[in-house]
Amino acid sequence: MNDSNTHFSNLPKRIERLGDLAGNLWFSWNPDALALLKTLDIKLWEDFDHNPVRVIRDLDPQRLEDLAADEAFLAQFDAVMAAFDAYMEDPSPWFSETHPGAKDKPMAYFSMEFGFHECIRIYSGGLGILAGDHLKTASDMGLPMVGVGLLYRVAYFTQFITRHGDQQAVYRSVDYANMAMRLVRDDHGKTLTVRLPIGTRTVAARVWQVQVGRVPLYLLDTDFPENTLEDRRITERLYVGDRDLRLAQEMILGIGGALALEALGITPAVWHLNEGHSALLIFERLRVMMAGGMHSDAAMAAIQKSTVFTTHTPVPAGNETFEVERMDRLMSSYLNTLNLDRTAFLNLGHANQHQESDPYNLTILALKASHLANGVSQLHGEVAREMWQKLWPEKAVKEVPIGAITNGVHLDTWMTTEVQRLLTDELSRDWKQHVNDTEFWKGLEAVSPKALWTTHMTLKKAFIREVRRRAVIQRERNGEDRTSLCTAQTLFDPDVLTIGFARRFAPYKRATLMFKDMHRLRSMLTHSERPVQIVIAGKAHPADVNGQGLIREIYKLSRQPEFSGRLVLVENYDMILSRRMVSGVDVWLNTPRRPLEASGTSGMKVALNGGLNLSILDGWWCEGYDAAYGWAIGEEKEYADGDQQDWEDAQSLYHLLESEVIPAYYSRDDSGLPGEWIEKMKGSMAALIPQFNTNRMLEEYIAQMYLPSL
Repeated sequence: MNDSNTHFSNLPKRIERLGDLAGNLWFSWNPDALALLKTLDIKLWEDFDHNPVRVIRDLDPQRLEDLAADEAFLAQFDAVMAAFDAYMEDPSPWFSETHPGAKDKPMAYFSMEFGFHECIRIYSGGLGILAGDHLKTASDMGLPMVGVGLLYRVAYFTQFITRHGDQQAVYRSVDYANMAMRLVRDDHGKTLTVRLPIGTRTVAARVWQVQVGRVPLYLLDTDFPENTLEDRRITERLYVGDRDLRLAQEMILGIGGALALEALGITPAVWHLNEGHSALLIFERLRVMMAGGMHSDAAMAAIQKSTVFTTHTPVPAGNETFEVERMDRLMSSYLNTLNLDRTAFLNLGHANQHQESDPYNLTILALKASHLANGVSQLHGEVAREMWQKLWPEKAVKEVPIGAITNGVHLDTWMTTEVQRLLTDELSRDWKQHVNDTEFWKGLEAVSPKALWTTHMTLKKAFIREVRRRAVIQRERNGEDRTSLCTAQTLFDPDVLTIGFARRFAPYKRATLMFKDMHRLRSMLTHSERPVQIVIAGKAHPADVNGQGLIREIYKLSRQPEFSGRLVLVENYDMILSRRMVSGVDVWLNTPRRPLEASGTSGMKVALNGGLNLSILDGWWCEGYDAAYGWAIGEEKEYADGDQQDWEDAQSLYHLLESEVIPAYYSRDDSGLPGEWIEKMKGSMAALIPQFNTNRMLEEYIAQMYLPSL
């Protein structure tokens, strides 16, 4: 039995199934469903972060009655609901047809964050977006998968930038009652709640369900009256700085998540740990097996056989660690229920024999408790094997058992409706049936250059409108004068080469690399015949003073008169802005310090929509790069001297822009089209779409990780 937030007493009977549509995140990646929901009330749609639950609740009753009598709307509504029903009721999706013996063996996917859509903000960045794309694709392919995560009371912060360039982080409470989720209840109608000891207290976590197409996602939260005020804060916000709260979060995610699946009657055949945050689930599985009479060694062997682990970071600081004292203080009561020797417990979180002074490492725990592990690009796999070779000192680095499955992106989420329509009209009506077929995509060569360029320019203009809209809002809020507002309304020229850069402002991502030689950059941005304009976006963690300093530095440069209209820092990078950016820029710039970018996926999203990549040979671009359709900054090597690496990469970036990128964009044929550029667009799409999508990615997870674990 479930409480549903998507029962609407105000819906007329003829269109009451709008509640079904709003209550399943399938709408977020179906263009026709999105178009239908936008027609309800476009202003409410924009005001409420594209949240159909809130829109329907706030619609004027007369508007609903009018829609229920509107033949055109009803035809659109019926078509969308028919497609939704066909999707949900498909008796033989890909997985059950291809692997019939595994169709009834559940797979559990644990992640600290999930990014599906802007109306459910339980994500901060790339890890969450990838997790969201993973579950969407699992739904599309029909995997018997469930997701497990946390439900945060406060959404990841909204970023405001003051007129002095300072980042302000504003946290807003989430209104659970107006989200596409439901509180799960047991057979007796009671809220499904799990309990576990944390420190000296017993903490309760209730279970919510979000439906992601065919895949259920279960989210745990502690913010309700049964808990103390301190424990209600455990799931207050994502990635809290307080280390006690962070460990408590990861106990709720891992141990509580495993308890929730048991209470739901779900026994996963495969447990997938997306990063080390959920690794403590190992101990709940161990507790259950040992309580059933299994010896700890046999139980651990069984756990290893059915557990797989994905590591996402080659940066040591990105791997979760806790002091042994903190682990003892918060986990001792729980560990007492296992009958597990303390030394054995501690050894699982250390590379070799545990030392009291060494922190407990959840990545090490996940690696030791999994029989299969992977990095998220081929280069990251190499880096991870070297990084964690100390766990297998008897093995050569190349023999360390960490593989690699390169990330992809969910095509229906990140490829615009306009590009999908172009492919249908110019390539094939059934092109989605050939997503991974590299031979099929060579047919892009025959696509009309004018049609492709017209589509790109439509998307570019939409992106520029969004930049202008956000700039006006920011400047109005900061009390800027009328002249400044007028300037914001005319920012950027669609005919000018436009470069996009949007990242988390961590130092290794080198957001200021492009500013190393201001004279050369200024010459390019302000060139009288072949100018360049750059859009930059991204957040710095509220505790990251250096990252916030980079934002301030870039903002001040962007407001200098000589860069007006040529350099813009857009505040509050989110999924809405991201979709506009990756579909509207001409070139995507990525400048991490190699080899610290595990994968990256933004450039993949750009390629889906015809944009070109200009990137360091790191992460996915090592596999995706070809001079026929993109540019590689610097050399394919690492440097001992970071300053030298920065300088050489900056010089390479300037040289590529001056000698290749800018000339190619502004070189026009007799019809006024950039013929060479369009050929690069076609080549990029043909090579990268079939290689860097989540269908390919998930097929590799199935073959290399999931099926061998059954």
